[in-house]
Amino acid sequence: MSTIYGYVRVSTKEQYEDRQIIAMSEYSVPKSNIYIDKQSGKDFEREKYKVLINTIQEGDLIYIKSIDRLGRNYDEIIEQWRLISKNKRADICVIDMPLLDTRKGKDLLGTFMSDIVLEVLSFVAHHERKMIHERQREGIEAARARGVRFGRPAIPMPDNFLEVYELWEEKGITIKDAAERCGLKPSTFYSKAVKYRQVTYSHHLR
Repeated sequence: MSTIYGYVRVSTKEQYEDRQIIAMSEYSVPKSNIYIDKQSGKDFEREKYKVLINTIQEGDLIYIKSIDRLGRNYDEIIEQWRLISKNKRADICVIDMPLLDTRKGKDLLGTFMSDIVLEVLSFVAHHERKMIHERQREGIEAARARGVRFGRPAIPMPDNFLEVYELWEEKGITIKDAAERCGLKPSTFYSKAVKYRQVTYSHHLR
């Protein structure tokens, strides 16, 4: 008797897997048989995926929501597809692409057509991801050219900074005491102190 499994992957721990799990439930995949990884598809050193591959037996069925859940690029997707369908002799079905269902066309022509469709779609998925990354890079560069700054917003200068800074400069207090008086971390106080000193020095040179 074959067993039905589902594999779900999201790229980060902050992303939600609900959409993929709902799709699995519509195909009657038992919740206990859904394996979920929350990490990038940059490699296949994924805990739950490895458990799934070691669990499946010949004749079992794996559902995935979309072809890119298997990996990040064309070669990896093809490799994992063949591992499941050829080496493990299990079936795999891509919910978003019904043509990619190894249960259909088990004869030579059906297998041949399925392999062609898989290679074309894997290439398209890989190309789309490359284009998305390229557009992101171009967007960031364009924003930087407009003066947009990325990263955490700067911590505002405390009202009593100048008074505490002068006290610290005169060695009247330690940097830890100075930071506490300003409500800052010692490293943050020191960073602001260095910047203030540089600005003051530059002003005196004018």
